[in-house]
Amino acid sequence: MASMMRRLGARTADDRGAELIELALVFPILLLLVAGIVDFGFLFQRYEVVTNAAREGARVGVLPNYTVADVQQRVANYLASGGLTAAAPAPTVTYSTETLPSGATVPVVTVVVQYPSQFTFIGPIAAMVGGSGWGAITLQAASVMRVEGGAGAGS
Repeated sequence: MASMMRRLGARTADDRGAELIELALVFPILLLLVAGIVDFGFLFQRYEVVTNAAREGARVGVLPNYTVADVQQRVANYLASGGLTAAAPAPTVTYSTETLPSGATVPVVTVVVQYPSQFTFIGPIAAMVGGSGWGAITLQAASVMRVEGGAGAGS
């Protein structure tokens, strides 16, 4: 009886293969975390391009002798040069005035750029487990600049 108890105790103390099981449990979670980091890195890069495209459009919008079509073309060119080639709605260009705290009004141009962005890894993974809402997101950026000296298409 003592030898049988000794053999049973030796079997339960054997940890061979425990690391493999732990790896099998943790590895998918680690891969999901890395895929999320990569996806959000791409998302941030696209957002920066959209933000800069809005700024570039506003810079063109404050210059004299440029039209709204010129602003929209500049934004489209900037998005394309930044690698964002998906179909995006035309940017919204608005000329208006804003009131300063001193009571004076100044002419401004507002350029709003929207771009649909797809999640590369997280969207398909979420779809495999029955999730939704991770397929696409619309990135939006706006830039407002003062039109100097009455220049710009809005004057």
